Amino acid sequence: MKTGRRKGAAALSGVLLFSMLASACQSGGTTETASETGGSVSKDGFPIVEEPITLSVFSPSADMAPWDTMPVIQEMEKLSNIKVEFQTAPIDSFPTKKNLVFASGDLPDMLYAADITPAEQVSYGTQGQLVPLEDLIDNYAPNLKKILDENPNVRKSITTTDGHIYALPFIDTTAVWYRGPMWYNGEFLEKLGVEEPKTTDELYAYLKKVKTEDPNGNGKADEIPLTSVKLDDLRMYFLGFWGMYNEVYYADKDGKVHYTPQEEGYKGYLTFLNKLWNEDLLDHETFSQTDEQKKAKGAKNQLALFSDYYPYFTLGGTEETMQDPMMTPVASEIAGTPVYGKHPGMSSNGNFAITVTNPNPEASMRWIDYQYGYDGATLWTQGPRGKMWDYVDEATHEKKFLDVPGGGDREEYRATLTPNYGIVTPGVNIPELTNGLRSEVEDWVVKQNEEKLVPIAKIPFPNVYLTNDAQTEVSALLSDMNTYVEQMEAKFVTGQEPMSNWDSYVAQLKKMGSDRIVEIYQEAYDQWNSENAQ
Repeated sequence: MKTGRRKGAAALSGVLLFSMLASACQSGGTTETASETGGSVSKDGFPIVEEPITLSVFSPSADMAPWDTMPVIQEMEKLSNIKVEFQTAPIDSFPTKKNLVFASGDLPDMLYAADITPAEQVSYGTQGQLVPLEDLIDNYAPNLKKILDENPNVRKSITTTDGHIYALPFIDTTAVWYRGPMWYNGEFLEKLGVEEPKTTDELYAYLKKVKTEDPNGNGKADEIPLTSVKLDDLRMYFLGFWGMYNEVYYADKDGKVHYTPQEEGYKGYLTFLNKLWNEDLLDHETFSQTDEQKKAKGAKNQLALFSDYYPYFTLGGTEETMQDPMMTPVASEIAGTPVYGKHPGMSSNGNFAITVTNPNPEASMRWIDYQYGYDGATLWTQGPRGKMWDYVDEATHEKKFLDVPGGGDREEYRATLTPNYGIVTPGVNIPELTNGLRSEVEDWVVKQNEEKLVPIAKIPFPNVYLTNDAQTEVSALLSDMNTYVEQMEAKFVTGQEPMSNWDSYVAQLKKMGSDRIVEIYQEAYDQWNSENAQ
């Protein structure tokens, strides 16, 4: 399975769980403000500036094609009258290059898909290297302003502690998953005559049957009831069985903040996985295998329960398979379970910013705002009309895919049309973008989400900004604590550390500052919640 194709399919899976925002239309042509080099800047419509201007952009790149050769970039320049000169760095080295750019003071005009962390937004914003965006949004970003007005939580969540917005996110209020969910091998369920488990006890009993009753029918005891890669792919899902919404910290339904690794529910999670490990129901290669090795087991029809964006990514076969159901989260002994930690509907890090050296901030805001409406989101995610897609019915936005030139992979072809490939970009997900393009299995996944996850889902914690001092303290504390928790999780699950040592483990966490983490985030949550209620 090609990585690009998997990414594209996964991106479609979060669509249409709730009604999404209508896009703001691109029409008119009111002009008001003069840019330094391009004359007046239009508040709506195209071109954005009367006279051509050039702006520089710094961004990561998947390096599938030079950005300046891409049809999307060429079309955007025609529409806007803004030529963009791209300075790109490979994804892996981009964080280091980004830090060097800020340290040098030789800033580009804009940063695109730049993964600007909340701490970086506060730091570079308060140092005066990033331009506050709130006034530009209100005056030069009709699409984005409409979204923020209709979703005040999003505006609140991109506003820093000094009251400014320094970076823009990718917004998807339909999103459900933080990462791929769990899936059952439907063939195994059918052969064993088992309905989907509803409790942890029923789940254990089912995994036991998988181990002992040869559901793949090859006469060998080679079935693996539950597999994982270092628990990273199942942890979030399983924690919900014991009432926890996230892996590190979360706010419960009453607004009380919890540090997950010291909760009683976390002890229940570890105890259950240790039981599965001891009875060889959890893959004993969990802590050593790669994702590719996990998928090789799936291709040999050995796996009963696993995580991925789509089941066929692991089991192989065709995309149009709906026989392998999404796992319904199961209830434990803890009251009120299961729960599910829902995606907050926006990227936690900033994907677009304007620097203080930019001579045309108004034009820059208009340029990026196009991606927050239907027409711009379509252009930047799917390429220009007539390349990869065309309309079946333009009035309803129903589209169809066109044949890929030379019969190649569609996602790899898309990567030559637009920079929006392999990176988290600014913009918005609107369900209408994929009208007519979604496969039957993608619509089925949406239905699975609505039935199994959405009713028990809650955003674990809002996107909040800490003060510089608080952020520094939290980063230092969590750096050591995360390492300790990861090591102890593996030891508890594999039995290297007996569960009888739970109390001493919690005592060590408290000594390392776990209660301080709760205190800092409780204060941040209460502040966010009180401001949000105003």
